Amino acid sequence: MNLSEAIATYWPSWLSWNIATPTFIIVIIVVTFFIARLVNELLLGYFKKVSLKLKVDPTGYRLLRHLAVAAIYLLGLIIIVSSVPQLRSISVALFAGAGFAGIIIGLAAQSTLANIISGISLAMFQPFRVGDLVTIHEEYGTISDLTLRHTVVTTWDNRRLIIPNSIISDEAVINWSIEDPTVVWPVNIGISYDSDIDLARSIMLEEARNHPNVMEDHDVRMVHPEVLKGSEVKVLVTELGDFAVNLRLLVWVRTRGLAFGTGCELMESIKKRFDAEGVEIPFPYRTLVYKKDLPPNVSLEEGLVDVPDASSDEIHGQGS
Repeated sequence: MNLSEAIATYWPSWLSWNIATPTFIIVIIVVTFFIARLVNELLLGYFKKVSLKLKVDPTGYRLLRHLAVAAIYLLGLIIIVSSVPQLRSISVALFAGAGFAGIIIGLAAQSTLANIISGISLAMFQPFRVGDLVTIHEEYGTISDLTLRHTVVTTWDNRRLIIPNSIISDEAVINWSIEDPTVVWPVNIGISYDSDIDLARSIMLEEARNHPNVMEDHDVRMVHPEVLKGSEVKVLVTELGDFAVNLRLLVWVRTRGLAFGTGCELMESIKKRFDAEGVEIPFPYRTLVYKKDLPPNVSLEEGLVDVPDASSDEIHGQGS
């Protein structure tokens, strides 16, 4: 075999594997990433326009966008595998043992599969939507994104809480936005037993009705006609405690986002009114009882050296 015959015989196969195939794989990878990015941007812009025009929920659109991008990557991977003879033979062997491989993959990726299935379930049944105010894992925030694997919550202090979908599916979620965003918010304050409950109640009701964020009677009844007139703001005695009569002020607020700040402002204004009108908010106190009387040569102050907060306590010796 001369040189020309050798080139004609061996060069094409050498070229197809060493140059053509790697080049083709690189091209497919680049094209796949480009198409995936392009489709993601196009779908994102399209869904934004549709959401603005039709006023529809974008939660399902987000999941559809992620599924479309994942399908493009999967198609690129299939093309690459089919273009390499060695990988084709391996893929045939894998398909032949698909049952066994499926078991292994299922066990190895069960958490990932659970997150994907949970993500699809959340997008279909929608216990919350993108933009809803929720409380998850004792964290309050806004649903900012829902992916195949996880849900992103932007908390009230602007942190990003990333929770796997499978965990959210097993948790109780408080949705403050679904159906009705109005909230009944409690403000708890204790007064001393010597204070006038009726005076304290009238002060709390007056401060609540004067606050701009507290809903008025007609506003509440438009959303909740079952609420009796005059009961949109009320004060209840919730407990006769060890050292205080505990009162609870209940007010209607338009959204959960306003509720916490409104409660804090009401507590401050009520405290100032209590101070001005002589309604006492008592300090905690306790009574200490000694099993035996103190020795005659030990003063009361010396006997209280190791007793915490004893300066404000009542001290009694048994039998004294």
